[in-house]
Amino acid sequence: MKTQRWFTPWVLTIPALAWLLVFSVWPSINTLRLSFTNAKPLGGDVDFVGLRNYTDMLHDGDVRTALLNSVVYMAICLPLLTILPLLLAVLVEKRLPGISFFRTAFYVPVIASAVVVGLMWTWLLDDRGLINNMARALHVVAQPVPFLTDRWLVLISAISLTVWKGLGYYMIVYLAALGNVRKDLHEAAAIDGAGAVRRFLTVTVPGVRGTMFLVSILVSVAALRVFSELYILTGGKGGPGGKDQSLVMLIQQYAGGFYGNFGYASALSVLLFAVTLVPMIVLARLNNRSER
Repeated sequence: MKTQRWFTPWVLTIPALAWLLVFSVWPSINTLRLSFTNAKPLGGDVDFVGLRNYTDMLHDGDVRTALLNSVVYMAICLPLLTILPLLLAVLVEKRLPGISFFRTAFYVPVIASAVVVGLMWTWLLDDRGLINNMARALHVVAQPVPFLTDRWLVLISAISLTVWKGLGYYMIVYLAALGNVRKDLHEAAAIDGAGAVRRFLTVTVPGVRGTMFLVSILVSVAALRVFSELYILTGGKGGPGGKDQSLVMLIQQYAGGFYGNFGYASALSVLLFAVTLVPMIVLARLNNRSER
């Protein structure tokens, strides 16, 4: 019997560690470093400017608007994509004839390209799109609904797209968790006279509480980092007057082009990281408090 050499585990972990250092740790450190400079895309002299980029953010109206959009986006997506996929998973978990078709149908939007889906929704929601044409044909509205030209309707349209595309993914996550919920607890609750709603609240929800916490973290982080939905629905312009930009769109705007400002874009990235930590900490504390 051969004994394992002491360095074998280290040799096996070197590729993963190298990947982590090169593509995660170093870019993060470099972004933090650049946030204190006036670095430009074309290089040249890079000067240390201290906290100037961060103080400029405090007086930047575009940053406040983008931050508000990102927070509103997260606040709406979080409950919808935490609860609706669970309800959907409970429905498709049942072994009924043809249920596999519905599971597949609900999951199709997940594997569809975000660009293709965004273009489809743009065609549907445009002033001359399918929804407005049908609404006018049925005399529901006299004028086209400005889904893609109104400041808040653009945001709601993008949120609807995110929820529709994410339902299937989180449904699969919940399906895996529901498989671990003890069936005898449901049977005991049914014998005690608990109805379907009562069993859902007292047996199903506590049984998947850990998964709900995981889903809520994933949803909050993804919502704060939203880019594709808003970018495609607004044609890259950020809505009317640029009022529907997210923080990621703002970072892309400042970092792109020959005359971009890498330093300011890096400071915005640090802000996005800090904002992302807030819901994670809050949700973690709520989860710990509920388990006591």
